[in-house]
Amino acid sequence: MSSTRLRAARTPPRGSARRRLRLLARPLAEITDPPSEIVVERDVEVVARDGLVLRVNVHRPSVPGCYPVLLCAHPYGKDRVPTRRRRGGFRVPMQYRMLSQGQPFSHSSLTSWEAPDPAYWVTHGYVVVNADLRGWGRSDGVGDLLSAQEGLDGHDLVEWAASQPWSNGRVGMTGVSYLAIVQWRTAATRPPHLCAINPWEGFTDAYHDFAYPGGVREDGFITLWTAILRSQRRSPVALRREQLRRPDRDDWWASRAADLSAIEVPALVCGSFSDHNLHSAGSFAGYLGISSPLKWLYTHRGPKWAVYYSPEALETQRRFFDHFVRDGRTDTLDEPRVRLEVRQDAGTITSVRRVDAWPPPEAVRHLMYVDAESRRLHGDGTPSPATLDLQLPRDRISFLTDLDETDEIVGPMTLRLTVRHGGGRDVNLFAGIRLIRDGRPVTFEGSYGFHTDLVTHGFVRLPIDVDRQDASGGTTVVELTLPPSATAILPGDQLRLDLQGRWFFATNPLRGQFPARYRRSRRHRITVVTGGDATSTLEFLTTPST
Repeated sequence: MSSTRLRAARTPPRGSARRRLRLLARPLAEITDPPSEIVVERDVEVVARDGLVLRVNVHRPSVPGCYPVLLCAHPYGKDRVPTRRRRGGFRVPMQYRMLSQGQPFSHSSLTSWEAPDPAYWVTHGYVVVNADLRGWGRSDGVGDLLSAQEGLDGHDLVEWAASQPWSNGRVGMTGVSYLAIVQWRTAATRPPHLCAINPWEGFTDAYHDFAYPGGVREDGFITLWTAILRSQRRSPVALRREQLRRPDRDDWWASRAADLSAIEVPALVCGSFSDHNLHSAGSFAGYLGISSPLKWLYTHRGPKWAVYYSPEALETQRRFFDHFVRDGRTDTLDEPRVRLEVRQDAGTITSVRRVDAWPPPEAVRHLMYVDAESRRLHGDGTPSPATLDLQLPRDRISFLTDLDETDEIVGPMTLRLTVRHGGGRDVNLFAGIRLIRDGRPVTFEGSYGFHTDLVTHGFVRLPIDVDRQDASGGTTVVELTLPPSATAILPGDQLRLDLQGRWFFATNPLRGQFPARYRRSRRHRITVVTGGDATSTLEFLTTPST
C-alpha cells in the first residue's frame, strides 16, 4: 500500500461501543406525569374535503376559553405514547435507546413520537392537537408517504382547529422530522388560519435529501424506517420499492418535494449541524427557499430530540408562537434572525450568538486548491499540474491543510474536483472533512445518535458519460455541496479532506453509525486531476470567534 492511497478506515474512536451500551441500558430520557388539569379528548373526528374521516387527540386547559392552537400530524400513531410500568414510572420509547441522545431531556407521557409535549404547551395556555394522517393510526383511508395529499389534509386540519369553540382562530404547527415535513407541505397550501410553522429538522426534497443524496442510494435508514411503518399494517409502504425502481429524479420524486416558494407564513426553522445524513441540507434549503419575510433559524449541533425538548429551545419556540399565534401579531420579532451555535467538538459549545442572516454577513470566503502532488490543500494559487489515482471502493486519498489564521468555519462547503474515470454506472465518490487536533480526529454529534461524526461529508454519483474527446483524456468536473457546520478552530488545528468509494462508518449498532448505509462504488479506478486548467478546489466560509 503506497503512502498516497490508504485503506478507507471505518472504525470509530475507542469507547464508542461502551457509550452505546450504557445509553441503551440507561437512556438519558425522563418521562414524567402530565398535570392533572389537562383535558384530553381522544379520537375526535375531522372530516376532510373529500369526506374522509381523520382522527385527532385534543389536549386543552381545563378552564373554558379560546386558546391558540398547536397542531402536528404524522404517520406514527398519535396514541403511541409512553406506557406505565407495573412498578411505577414510564417505559422509555425504544427509539431513545437505539438512537441514543447524549444529553438528558424530559417530556410527559402524553407526548407521541417527535411531537410537541402537551404538558408544556397546555400549561402555557395552548391547545395541542395531535393528528393521525390518513391511513395511519386511527384515521380512515389509505396513506401515501410524503405525498401532496398530506399537505391537503394538513390544510383541512388547520381550518378545522381554527373553527372549534376552544380555539382563538389562530393555529401554529410544530414537530420534528416527519412532523416538520408535513408542515412544509401544509404551509404551501396556504391555509387561511395558519399563523406560524416550526419545522424542526425536516427535509424538503425526498430524492436529493433522503433517498439519493448526490445521486448515491441510501440503503440503511430508509430500509429500517419503511419496515417499521409497514409493521402497522394499515397503509402500503412503497418508498423503498420506488427508490429501487427510480434511481433518477423523475415526476414521482418531484411530487415528493415541497413547493417552498409558496410558503409565506412566519417560520421558525431548526437547521441542525448534527443531522447531515437526513435533515440538515433540506432544513437549510427550506429556510432559504421559503417566501416568508418573517423567518428565523435555530441552529445547533446537539442530539435532535434532546434539543427540541430542552428549556432553551422551548423558550424560543414559545416566544415565537406567543407573538404570531397567541397575540396574532404580523410584525417582526425584535431579535436577530439566526441563532448560531459553534462547537469545537461533540460536547463543547464555544459560542452561542445571534446574527442577522444565514450564512452570517461577516463570513469571509476561502478558496483552497487541491494539490495532488503535495497531497495538501493550500490557498497560495493554482498548483502545478498533477494527478492522483484512487481505487474505488477500497482505498482512500487525503489532503491536509493548516488553519493557523482561521477562528471558525461556518456554513456549507463546496468541493469541486476534476476527475478522469472513463464513465460507467454506480461510480460513487464520498468526500469527508475531518478536523485534526494534536494529531487525532476531532469528533462531532451526527445523525441517529452517533457521537463520533466528521465535521461534514458529501456524496456524488459520477456521470455515466464522459467526454472522451476532451484533451485531458476524458475528464469531468464534479461538484459536491457538503452540509453546513459551525466549527471552532483552535491553534494548531488542521483540516483533512478524505476521498473514498464507500461510507465512512460501519453500520454496526455498537461501533458504527446504525442505521446509516449507502451504496458503495463499484470497483473502478478514478484519477483526481489538479493544477493548471483543472478545477479542483475546496471552498468554505470563516468567521471571527467572539
